[in-house]
Parts: sequence; C-alpha cells; structure tokens
Amino acid sequence: MRASFEVADIFRTAGPAYRAIHARHLSFIQLKVMTAIENYRTAALGGHVEACEDCGHWRIAYNSCGNRHCPKCQGAAARSWLAEREADLLPVGYFHVVFTLPAEVAPVALQNKAVVYDLLFRAASETMLTIAADPRHLGARIGITAVLHTWGSALTHHPHVHMVAPGGGIALDGTRWISSRPAFLLPVRVLGKLFRRLFLTRLVQLYDAGKLAFYGSLVSLTDRRAFLRHLAPVRKNPWVVYAKPPFSGPEAVLAYLSRYTHRIAISNRRLISFDETGITFRYKDYRRDGPERQSVMTLNTDEFIRRFLTHVLPRGFHRIRHYGLLASSSRKTSLARARELLDVIPPPLREDEPENPVGLRLPCPCCGGRMIIIETFERWRQPRAPPSIKVPIREIAP
Repeated sequence: MRASFEVADIFRTAGPAYRAIHARHLSFIQLKVMTAIENYRTAALGGHVEACEDCGHWRIAYNSCGNRHCPKCQGAAARSWLAEREADLLPVGYFHVVFTLPAEVAPVALQNKAVVYDLLFRAASETMLTIAADPRHLGARIGITAVLHTWGSALTHHPHVHMVAPGGGIALDGTRWISSRPAFLLPVRVLGKLFRRLFLTRLVQLYDAGKLAFYGSLVSLTDRRAFLRHLAPVRKNPWVVYAKPPFSGPEAVLAYLSRYTHRIAISNRRLISFDETGITFRYKDYRRDGPERQSVMTLNTDEFIRRFLTHVLPRGFHRIRHYGLLASSSRKTSLARARELLDVIPPPLREDEPENPVGLRLPCPCCGGRMIIIETFERWRQPRAPPSIKVPIREIAP
C-alpha cells in the first residue's frame, strides 16, 4: 500500500528547521536539491491551465522541479533515455557486473565525491575493457553502459557501479564478432585484482597531486603515512566484483535499465509513515535470506534527511556513462559494424517525437476527452480564475 506522503512532504515539513540547524554543513547543491523537491508541483515553479476540448473541464497543473534527485521527476527522463537505448541493443545475451568500493575507501569517496566517483568509473571501465581485450579471455572490444549508485537499501553510503555489457564484442582486428560463453563473460577474480590495482594506484596519485581533501573524522589522513596505513588492509584483501547471471533477452535488459538508470536513493513507494517518532520505510536486509530480507526501519527525521542528502551528486557529474563500443564518439559506427558482423538488420530510424506528446497528459477526469493547455503562468503567479459555468472549450473566446 502506497504511503499518503512523499519525500517532498518530509522536506516541506522538516526542511526549514534542518537547514537552520545544519546550514554550515550543507553544500550549495544540497540546498538546491532540498528547495527543488520542496517546490515540486507548487506555484513556486509556475505551471499551466489545461481544459478539456469536449466538456470544458478546467484543471491547474503546476510544474515539476526536474531535479535528478527528486523521486517523482525521473519517470519521464527514464522513458526518454530508454527509448534511445533500445536502438543500441544487439541480438546477443547481456551480462550485469557490479564493482563496489570497500568500506575503508567509501568515507574517502564521500568527502571527495567528484574525483573519487570519477575514478571509480574509470578504474571499473578500464578493468572490463582490458580483460575483455586480453586474448586469454575474450580477445574483443566490448561495449559497456555504467550507472553509479551511492546507496544501500537503508540509505547508507555504499558507492558502486552497475555495468551492463553484451556477451561478446568485435575482434581487435575488426574482422569478426566474438561471442562469450552462454553463462560466462569474464573471470571475476581477475577483474577484482586489476580493479584493485588500478583504483589504489590512481587514488594515491590523486593524493600526491593534492586533489583529495579530508576533514572531520578523516582529518588525520592529511598525513601521507597515515593515508597509506589506512589503505594497507585493502591492498591485501580481495575486492569482490559481482557478476549476475545473463539477462534472458533484450526486453529483460531494458526492464533492468528502467529500474536502475534513473533510480534515486529512496522512492516514495517505500515510505510507510511520517510522525513524531520519525520516518518509517521498507528496505532490504541483504544479510538475510527469504521473506526476512524485506525489513522495516524507522529513522528520526534529521537522520533521514542527512542520509538522503549524502547521495546528492556534485553539479554536472554524469552518473550514466558509456564505454567501448557504446562510447558516444564512435557508437553509431561501432554498432553498425557489430550488426554487420552479426548479420542482423539495423533498427528502423525513429521519427522525432513532439516535445510534449499528448499521451503524457492525463485525459479529462469528467469525460475522458483530450486536455489542451490554454494558459501558462510564471513562478509564484496564480492563473486567472476559470469561468463559473463550464462550457465546451471550443465555445470559449481566446
């Protein structure tokens, strides 16, 4: 059962007090995210008036905030993105691989989001491309779609990258398509070792270049010897790279991508209650199996907001990236060559869709007719009052 409140309601109710208490500890981008979510579908963002072409029913529709951290603004963005990705799919099996930072490195990433998250992307993608190109393994150039997630199910900080890759690639000389084994893409132990070496080597390089900052509980790491001692345990321990079974087909790939690409730390449907005791929500406890995995947690309001804001990304940071055959600079050429080698017909070109397709506008609640926009209004403005008697929109003078 869906809760009667949303993340936006939590921010509207508790956001002002939270900002007043923690103002010195909030970044500008975190403040912008809070404000955007609080103003979602309110007069603060402006809007428009819709009217039914048949019965003249009026309704006011306030604008959404469009922020990528808003639980309700990602649906349309995901649909548009997935429509573009559908044309990139090849008629082969696809694999799902996850690269995760160890617990000792996660706090360093939290205090240096832009550079360490970027390093996570680069080290993981280079690991996949290098091992795939090795003749001892696949010996081919593969394509990768990578998505950054920074959270665990309980809103804890848990940075990891999800990767989706086709089960095969173009031979290094470009003459043929090399398919992977049906249920095996690349050896995860080999991936883990190279990922660990690449990441730690470059993390130390970032430190030596003065691009890492430490404060609070990590301030001692400003001493280089202390920093190296902090990393010593993870140099010896194996870094786990998780490979899931291959998807059953292109439709399963799209279904997966629709769940992961534009997901945020928590969705509104996981919320249960919001009262003086705090915020109760559903989460998955991965330490348990079976029905007990689905659990419930209650956090006080300040802690809930703190955890939510932990996952706000730096301004301009791209959390979806493409590599290898899917790199934007050569995607069309590479995919065309792959289809040629696989002897498959390329997908038909999609006609440009209108900027605001009618199908995305809800029909008239009275008669089911088509709603059209008859007036727009700017931020903090209110629309003009509708006529007191409903008449068909065709009879209303412009």
